[in-house]
Amino acid sequence: MTSLPVTELTHRAREIFRRVVEGYIDSGQPVGSKTLAADGTLNLSPASIRSVLADLETAGLLAAPHTSAGRMPTDAGLRIFVDGMMRVAEPTAQEQAAIEARLAEAGPVEAAIKQASAILSDLSGAAGMVLVAPREQKLAQFSLVDLGQGRALAVLVGEDGGVENRVVNIGGALNPGALDRASNYVTARLAGRTLAEAAQAMRTEINAGKSQLDDASRDLVERGLAVWSEDAAARPVLIVRGAANLLDESALGDIERVRSLLEDLENKQSVAELLDSAREAEATRIFIGSENRLFALSGSSVIASPYRDREGRVVGVLGVIGPTRLNYARVVPMVDLTARSLGKLIA
Repeated sequence: MTSLPVTELTHRAREIFRRVVEGYIDSGQPVGSKTLAADGTLNLSPASIRSVLADLETAGLLAAPHTSAGRMPTDAGLRIFVDGMMRVAEPTAQEQAAIEARLAEAGPVEAAIKQASAILSDLSGAAGMVLVAPREQKLAQFSLVDLGQGRALAVLVGEDGGVENRVVNIGGALNPGALDRASNYVTARLAGRTLAEAAQAMRTEINAGKSQLDDASRDLVERGLAVWSEDAAARPVLIVRGAANLLDESALGDIERVRSLLEDLENKQSVAELLDSAREAEATRIFIGSENRLFALSGSSVIASPYRDREGRVVGVLGVIGPTRLNYARVVPMVDLTARSLGKLIA
């Protein structure tokens, strides 16, 4: 069944459709003709309203979950509403100041990112999510320390002053001279590069025959750099806060849907891929229910927006996930505001 574009709806149909959607978002329950007629502003009888509701159902915009139980919007209907009829509630100056204050109070950028997911959860009454870009650590100093028994401690000092240690398995006796040569090589030649850039520059130099490293030292360099690449790839990059909000009173009658949604959240890789698809978006993106294969069973919606550093580069994506009856008009601008506010803190 193909849904009609909003421009093809009559004024009467548009108004009834809008009220059904807003009523459903507000209560989580189907909206019936008697409820619409009781308002009095439509100046239509319940019979006339039922006729319009039937037409909207035929058009694929509304559905009746039970006989005589009223209508609720379909995913296609919600898309029509969000794209062409929604009245966005812009955040006030006080709300903007409150969000910026909460982010600033969190401390370092890493803490502010976690706080952003909590803020989104509080604002939406659903779950807040932040997709953190893999950390592009730049090297300032690199050293290898012999631990004995075929192991070495690789110590990396970043340009930001952070220190990280990793154990490197060498699998044989270590030559102290090779350890020093490997450490000095990385520090002197590759400082100021990211790990990926360092590894590529090292391979290029070695392949061109320009490296003065012996085989033992070269192997130590490769192992030392690789241990961070492997570790970074395994780190979770999706932060979720407020999943318990998904278990509200309206969820009790649809526990299977909520269970499916929580299972989706457990599968962080798939959710991260969905958020990542919003990285290049010029504005906040909205994924509604069955429009996305991942949430076809749980009937959930995602509102996502990229956040940028001070130079305008996209460094991650944040958003909200919840039932399709999210208050889009309020949550969409709040997600956008939080993304912009977080971006101000990222150098």
